[in-house]
Amino acid sequence: MTYPESIKYLESLINYEKIPVYPYEESLKLERIKGFLSLVGNPQDSLKCIHVAGTKGKGSTCAFTAYILKEAGFKVGLYTSPHLLDFRERIRILNRQQAAGSKGKDFEGMISKRGLVNLVEKFKPAIDNYNKISRYGPLTFFEVYTAMAFEYFKNKKTDFVVLETGLGGRLDATNAASAMVCAITPISYEHADKLGKTLAAIAGEKAGIIKSRKAPVICAPQEKEALEVIRKQCAGSKTVLSEVNRNMLRRFKTRLLGAHQQINANVAAKIISAVPFNGVKISQGQIQKGIYNTFWPGRCEIIAKRPFIILDGAQNAASAKALKQSIKENFQYKKLILVLGISGDKDIPGICRELRGISDMVFLTKADNPRACEPQDLTRYFQVKALRKTKSVKEALILAKKQAGEEDLILVAGSLFVAGEARKWLRHI
Repeated sequence: MTYPESIKYLESLINYEKIPVYPYEESLKLERIKGFLSLVGNPQDSLKCIHVAGTKGKGSTCAFTAYILKEAGFKVGLYTSPHLLDFRERIRILNRQQAAGSKGKDFEGMISKRGLVNLVEKFKPAIDNYNKISRYGPLTFFEVYTAMAFEYFKNKKTDFVVLETGLGGRLDATNAASAMVCAITPISYEHADKLGKTLAAIAGEKAGIIKSRKAPVICAPQEKEALEVIRKQCAGSKTVLSEVNRNMLRRFKTRLLGAHQQINANVAAKIISAVPFNGVKISQGQIQKGIYNTFWPGRCEIIAKRPFIILDGAQNAASAKALKQSIKENFQYKKLILVLGISGDKDIPGICRELRGISDMVFLTKADNPRACEPQDLTRYFQVKALRKTKSVKEALILAKKQAGEEDLILVAGSLFVAGEARKWLRHI
């Protein structure tokens, strides 16, 4: 197979990341991915996994954790989602022999095109056969990609694998793996139509990754309603729970902007303290250096200066609030030009409420994704006079750049899909 053929095959699989509305319980079946993994030899069973769930900060926490382990000399698999520009970003291996990632370049250690083709070629017959006999329906894109990641990390003989859940936790394909440490980042309202309309219900889905008393749980500061659920889940599985205290955070030097990243860094440091290293000790210096070296694009990322262009995938109200605070604390500018596009299944009123107060000019747009909300449907949340609707992220960026002076700031936000497209087009305009 060629690389385009492999991508075409993967894109032919049902992909719930591109479907706005679907029945959650009926669509996501852990039994389905477990059955397939059994068919291909259960590659996940040979991995030492660290599993991270939560609403906001789980990707950053995974990145911090992986970079700390890399700094300590380990070979680390990192599995995250969604991607910004390229499927391959989701499957990465970090080790100290690699050069550090840098702006505008491929994600450090991501799987090669040939590596991805090899996995598709190996798995395609098994996928096609399994789909014919599956009692739980055909495999999804995310399930197949997760299984391929397990296989890749196994073949590359990684020391540790850091897994970010896709949606929720309980029914997520990553939950087919057993973890040596679990972590729950801050939980807030998201995907209410699927995960539940209360924090307790959402926390119950996230806490579904807590299954074994052998895997200690690290918990970020939480709202009381969510914390009670997590504590109950840990008690039921006789799991040791270690809570990060908001009032006792260590201060880490990090290139990732925002006070909320201190919470993520502290959760990562606590994860490291809970990992059994069989006599190997990770020093505080290695933890600090790993956190500082963490490169995580699309999260309050500075793409350009004069004017500033900032990308952030904030896609829920809590993340948008944290982004707003980060902008206020870290940048000085004359006017802020907001380029905003939001997926239709997100908390649209909450995201708009947080960002409209800092925006002098707004360009509403949409990602090239079926889940994207139409710009017209966002207009009612803004009262600014300088409001424009655009047909694409590229158009919005071109217009925003024309309006921006050297001392202004262009903020692209609302969706990782929008941030990813912006990152792509900013190379050409």
